[in-house]
Amino acid sequence: MKRILIANRGEIASRVINTCKRLGIETIAVYSEADADMPFVEAADKAFLIGPPPVQQSYLKGKEILAIAVREGVDGIHPGYGLLSENADFAELVQEAGIKYIGPDAETIAKMGDKIVSRRTMEAASVPVVPGTDDGIGTLEEAILVATDIGYPIMLKASAGGGGVGMVRCESEQALSQQFETVKNRAKMYFGNDNVFIEKFITNARHIEVQVFGDDHGNIVHLFERNCSVQRRNQKVIEESPSPMLPESTRERLYKAAVDAAKAVNYKNAGTVEFIVDENDDIYFLEMNTRLQVEHPVTEEVTGYDLVEWQIEVAKGNELPETNQENIKVDGHALEFRVYAEDPNTFMPSPGTITKLDFGEATGVRIDSGYAENGKVTPFYDPLISKVIVHADTRGEAIEKAKEFFTTIEIEGLKTNIPLFTEVLNEEKFRSGAYTTAILEELAEITKGGKIK
Repeated sequence: MKRILIANRGEIASRVINTCKRLGIETIAVYSEADADMPFVEAADKAFLIGPPPVQQSYLKGKEILAIAVREGVDGIHPGYGLLSENADFAELVQEAGIKYIGPDAETIAKMGDKIVSRRTMEAASVPVVPGTDDGIGTLEEAILVATDIGYPIMLKASAGGGGVGMVRCESEQALSQQFETVKNRAKMYFGNDNVFIEKFITNARHIEVQVFGDDHGNIVHLFERNCSVQRRNQKVIEESPSPMLPESTRERLYKAAVDAAKAVNYKNAGTVEFIVDENDDIYFLEMNTRLQVEHPVTEEVTGYDLVEWQIEVAKGNELPETNQENIKVDGHALEFRVYAEDPNTFMPSPGTITKLDFGEATGVRIDSGYAENGKVTPFYDPLISKVIVHADTRGEAIEKAKEFFTTIEIEGLKTNIPLFTEVLNEEKFRSGAYTTAILEELAEITKGGKIK
């Protein structure tokens, strides 16, 4: 490939551009009016204004983005994560235009994007799934019957949506009654489909995902796991690899299930199979993300591979850079921290101008940033400022290195969640590795209502 358009913004656009520059590939960016001064716009070889700030008028305008790609004669389009990255219609349009879509094919995206269809597909492949419904639920009365049979707490989920806005936990029939129409309406608004389903909420669980890769030649490998259990609003904040406190037998079952899942859909390019692991170390399939994950640098740091380069190689029709599973090794331990412009107590966005942005210098710390000093975090997009990835020989060393780093980082002009990281890194349950998806709720209790300074 000689020229790639990045159909995304911010940190991930900068990330893809960096790999393309190293490979000698020209890059084309698209940007909204709100992002005109963002670093990714300047870093690209060419950049084109796509529309006003709202995503519906800019970054979700697939046909307009494709028209720019055709006009500029690009060889491939990289969708990044979020926005159009799991839009099967966009992937199909790209393929029909004769341009390489740097991700799986449209059919796989559609199949795995519908959570009900993906559940059925995994069940057929003997991949264990979370107890729940294999059909959509149309009425509150039906939902109550299902939830009563499964047993509370349950998760009410949008079939066409991902984490965060696409799901809500219900502890009782009263909560389900209050949330049912809200979740359906939200699903229709954000995902264009109001179909919802129910899954059992697994308590004392860990959220662990496995990175997989496939190519056009039938090769499928895994690149180990990432523990993503530190979450707020069902969205990840800290990820790490390898996962602590995980028996080797469970680890191997995760790898097998992930590869089986990828084989079941003849998977190509980068993908992530997400699981819940309960307190008995039983594993359950949650979903398959048909794109590059936000937390992919964790895997890059422990394997030494550039996953964006792998994506490009596969999109070109080549074999995976490494097809022998035995040759893929883990080196040390990595932690990723998502630095958001948000209140560390309420987790509400805190848009504003970054008057100071100084990450300093630290050996073994990687910064994937989407902003520069004096940049504006607007309310139109996810308020991710940067990702801090710490790598060391051992988990303990990585934790200590992260603690030291967060005492030197300087971000001024708006609130960030950095104080939360300090609290988590000092929390004994996290340090021991015996933490679950409830860790931030538990931490809020420890810090007397979550008043983190």
